[in-house]
Amino acid sequence: MRYRTLGGTGIEVSAHCLGTMMFGSVGNSDHDDSVRVIHSALDRGINFVDTADMYSAGESEVIVGKALKGRRDDVVLATKVHFPMGEGRNRGGNSRRWIVKEVEESLKRLGTEWIDLYQIHRPDHTTDIEETLSALTDLVRDGKIRAFGCSTFPAEEIVESHVVAERRALQRFRTEQPPYSILARGIESAVLPVCERYGMGVLTWSPLASGFLTGKYRKGGAIDLTTGRAALSPARFDPTLPVNIAKLEIVEQLAELAAGIGCSLPELSVAFTLAHPAVTSVIIGPRTMEQLDGLLKGASLTLDDATLDRIDEIVAPGTNVYHPDGVWKPPALRDASLRRRPVGDRAAA
Repeated sequence: MRYRTLGGTGIEVSAHCLGTMMFGSVGNSDHDDSVRVIHSALDRGINFVDTADMYSAGESEVIVGKALKGRRDDVVLATKVHFPMGEGRNRGGNSRRWIVKEVEESLKRLGTEWIDLYQIHRPDHTTDIEETLSALTDLVRDGKIRAFGCSTFPAEEIVESHVVAERRALQRFRTEQPPYSILARGIESAVLPVCERYGMGVLTWSPLASGFLTGKYRKGGAIDLTTGRAALSPARFDPTLPVNIAKLEIVEQLAELAAGIGCSLPELSVAFTLAHPAVTSVIIGPRTMEQLDGLLKGASLTLDDATLDRIDEIVAPGTNVYHPDGVWKPPALRDASLRRRPVGDRAAA
């Protein structure tokens, strides 16, 4: 296992981070088995664990808390806040009101007195970034969190956060957690360069492109849209859709490349993300011990320039073959009214 410094925090983390989204009701609901998987990851050198309050409605944090009893001091623990938790207003977002309340709930579920890295899960245009940074800065001063970061923020909002932090004498985002895989290289154009510019640590998610780079889905093979990941989002895997046809064509080329250098497609995919100089750690999210074994089998794999050049030929740098699931979209792309002047204003113009 390789280790790297997380941004400028001085905290050393493993190059593979254990993501725990699949522990709980949405994945592995067996708490004891999930704990065994976490312990196995720690025994193999992983010291970085990432979760979120909204994973299985808090159940993932509970499982992580159980697993870390007696081992807390050896683990760099990260969690996130933003998405709604429960019914009612003001139970989500990036406001001081919600952050200050929800960090206490995460601490309880995790069974810990502090969180090493507290991340804002998505941007929130209803809240000034100064409000969010101020609340997080106070949590650091209170000793409840050690550092804080953002997740899936566009480059311009990362820059804005640093400008505001400097002007208001607030602490700044030390990390960013974006989606990154061979099939989703969009962050190479702006997000990663911005993170490098500000000395931020980067922990990437979905290195297997939501399952498309596991090797399970191949051109000409049967794809069951009623089970597993495909059942959760059939359109993502439907082999008749043009975007998926393109992905399957690329998968065949990548599988051939992996075989040529003596590794599996998942090993190639994870190693690719770690080859970028801006990336600190890649999040792997196993549901079972078998999946953990497969993901860590190639932990020491380093890709040479010839292999990386071939990947660049297959998928051009800075491009997305598909839009990564769960990625935030600007409000103006989601709400048509934000792209149109009121009818009266248009008539006057």
